[in-house]
Amino acid sequence: DVRFSKNKAPYKNSFSGGFSRATKALRGGYYFHLQPGGNSMVGGGFWGPEASDLKLIRDDIASDSSRLREIINSTSFKTHFGELGGQQLKTAPKGFPKDHPDIDLLRYKSFVVSKHFTDKEVLSPGFAGEVLKYFAATRPFFDYMSEVLTTDSNGVSTID
Repeated sequence: DVRFSKNKAPYKNSFSGGFSRATKALRGGYYFHLQPGGNSMVGGGFWGPEASDLKLIRDDIASDSSRLREIINSTSFKTHFGELGGQQLKTAPKGFPKDHPDIDLLRYKSFVVSKHFTDKEVLSPGFAGEVLKYFAATRPFFDYMSEVLTTDSNGVSTID
């Protein structure tokens, strides 16, 4: 309670929110964070997926990483986000050889993208439109992950 404190700074000087996609077939979530001092950002992805989902993602990467690599190496992805982000293991995940050609992707525990903004950018009249552009740029990544997480190894939908 700042009424009785010498420090009158607010407890929290940021506003953030997240929302998920509309159906079971469309996986992933969007996130935004607004905070003074150049700490504003937008992002999205798969933060801390359940073990079963992480296994599906890793199995798909291990069998053929070309689609994911095409997405994360695309000009649009690089322009908007730079690189894929997220927590990573220090070594190979259980069940995968440490010399696997896709070990760089297999080590991820979370698969996220983000873009930071300056205060000037946040306060500009076109900021909302910019946020929408970044969210739209996640679409190929989300579509790929949604497909991986909602189909079995034979390509058959797992959604009722």
